[in-house]
Amino acid sequence: MRTSDHAAVRFDPVGVRALLCELDQPCFVVRQEGRIGVVAEHPGAGSGTRVLAAASPVSTRALGAPRFLARHGVRQPYMAGSMAGGISSEELVVALARSGHLASFGAAGLSAGRVEQALRRLRRELPDLPWACNLIHDPADPASERRTVDLCLHHQVACVEASAFLQPTAELVRYRAAGLRGAPDGTVHTGNRVIAKVSQPSTAEFFLRPPPAELLAELAHQGRITAEQAELAAWVALADDLTVEADSAGHTDRRPLVTQLPLIIALRDREAAAGRPGGVVGVGAAGGIGTPQAAFGAFAMGADYIVTGSVNQGCVEAGTSPAVKAMLAEAGPGDYAMAPAADMFEMGVDVQVLKRGTLFPGRAAWLYRLYREHASLEDLPASDLERLEEQILRRPVGHAWSDVAAYLAQHRPEQAALAAHTPKLRMALLFRWYLGLSSRWATQGAPDRGGDYQIWCGPAMSAFNAWARGSLWQGPDHRHAPDIARALLSGAAYHSRLAQLRFAGVGLPSLCGTYPAPGAVPAAGASPQPQGTALPSLVSLVTS
Repeated sequence: MRTSDHAAVRFDPVGVRALLCELDQPCFVVRQEGRIGVVAEHPGAGSGTRVLAAASPVSTRALGAPRFLARHGVRQPYMAGSMAGGISSEELVVALARSGHLASFGAAGLSAGRVEQALRRLRRELPDLPWACNLIHDPADPASERRTVDLCLHHQVACVEASAFLQPTAELVRYRAAGLRGAPDGTVHTGNRVIAKVSQPSTAEFFLRPPPAELLAELAHQGRITAEQAELAAWVALADDLTVEADSAGHTDRRPLVTQLPLIIALRDREAAAGRPGGVVGVGAAGGIGTPQAAFGAFAMGADYIVTGSVNQGCVEAGTSPAVKAMLAEAGPGDYAMAPAADMFEMGVDVQVLKRGTLFPGRAAWLYRLYREHASLEDLPASDLERLEEQILRRPVGHAWSDVAAYLAQHRPEQAALAAHTPKLRMALLFRWYLGLSSRWATQGAPDRGGDYQIWCGPAMSAFNAWARGSLWQGPDHRHAPDIARALLSGAAYHSRLAQLRFAGVGLPSLCGTYPAPGAVPAAGASPQPQGTALPSLVSLVTS
């Protein structure tokens, strides 16, 4: 905006919104010659223009907590959470790191070789910038957790995003403790940072406390951490930050953010009041954040940072297929369903997935019903067996089981031996084979398996699509993760400015109620009005 424009009072909706979008400038609501408008400069005494309300400049950095920025060395209080199977890819992590945001590589479900390849590349391309790697707890494959920790320690990964942990594990504690060093001033330096995803206070509590003494003692006895590290660990919380995950993609309790975030912030604040280490742990918000309003709402409730997921999966940098990105760009408010999770199938745990354009949710639910109602594959009714072989496996059960058994013999021999004489387990493992491959078919864009795509997705996606409609982001081709991060944060700052004015009693034009997505076409009837046009109710002061 030109300097001369700062002194010009705007009365038209487009002009009003343009001034509100100048986030680095103050904004004054004024009465001039009987009309109410906005201006970017204080009119000064004696100008004949009366100031009715004001909104200060807003920095996106100031939306969250300074300690989050300092702890992780980022410029913005924003993180892109991990998406399994490499969907949160190296390209996505690199792009966000270079733009000042934190991002986590989606290591879950990948082979050790693939994870190592990613860590090598990220260390090479981001030698001095912060990033994270996902560390997931998989009760069906506990060895994978140890392999990931081994790789993270070997490649000196300074931050992990811990997900699906129901209690502290030896490997998570080992990673945390292995980075501890005593500083000359008596403080503890935490070289290995942990950002933990939680959805319930019971899980948050153990991350707010130091690691269990028995685990530390056992790790020290085994020589996997030093005695000094075991001692130092008693003075720090298990996590540096807690991400409160609400109604999100994939594994989710579908808890509302408006209830869970305040609960866990209160837990953290009680730790602070008691003088315990967990009092300095940051608390962030995730789940349902796909619009500037949602981002502002999270910050307004006290979040130190925000975490996005679903909206990143539809970006150019995401490690999934063009077919999936196109499907995500069409997702609407009712296009989601819960389906059985591959990693916790027998436990009845569900994940949230896209249902529009794929048959996966119904097919997965049917498999779980078969598992619950029958003792073995041999016990299946003929009609169900026929459907299983024709629609799901696309080959005889025996042929499919041979592939599963060969994989287990190579990677999980103990489970293979158990399955050999446990019919119910064989059925579960075969069904999990389909569930596991369905997400891979989606990321690869397998053309013959479109009906079986498992696409982890939450309601943030449809909210983002509604916001982006009519803009450059309506389709997936121009959706870049750093641009979306900047827009969500700028939009959150914009809505914080609206809140300042609203709480001062100012009502604004409806056009101003939404921060514009890039390239958005103004709503019909929102064209700029001539400065001489009388619009006395355009900006109405509710209280005089």
